[in-house]
Amino acid sequence: MKTPPIPKWMTITLIIAAGYNVLFGAWAVLFPEWAFTGLGMEPPHYPFLWQCIGMIVGVYGIGYFIAAFDPMRHWPIVLVGFLGKIFGPIGFIQTALMGDITWSFGVIIIFNDLVWWIPFALILKAAWTRSRSPGFG
Repeated sequence: MKTPPIPKWMTITLIIAAGYNVLFGAWAVLFPEWAFTGLGMEPPHYPFLWQCIGMIVGVYGIGYFIAAFDPMRHWPIVLVGFLGKIFGPIGFIQTALMGDITWSFGVIIIFNDLVWWIPFALILKAAWTRSRSPGFG
C-alpha cells in the first residue's frame, strides 16, 4: 500500500515556523533589551536569560526545518514544539497574573505560540491518523 503524499501546506508551515524561530532567536540573542523596551518595560536585569530563551527558540527552528521535509516521520519534533507553544502561554499568564511581567508582553506570545497551535495540531493529528491506518510501518 502506497503512503499518501504529505500535504504541501505542512512543509510550507514548518519552513515558515523554522524561519520565524531562527530570526526571533537571533534577535533575542543579539538584542535582548529590545523586546522589553519596545513594549514599555524595564530591560531585564539578567539579559542572558532572555538570550538563552532566544537560543532555545532558534534551535526549535532548526528542528522545524528538519521536520518540514517529512512531518509524518519527524512528528516528535512537531510535538515538542507544540508542547512548548502550549506551556509558554500558560507560563506567561501565570507570570502576568503575579504582576512580574506586563500584559503587553502577550503580543510576543501571539506570534511565538498561538498562531502555531492549529497548524501544529493538524500535523500531529495527521501523523496520528497515518500511524493508525492499515499498512503503516
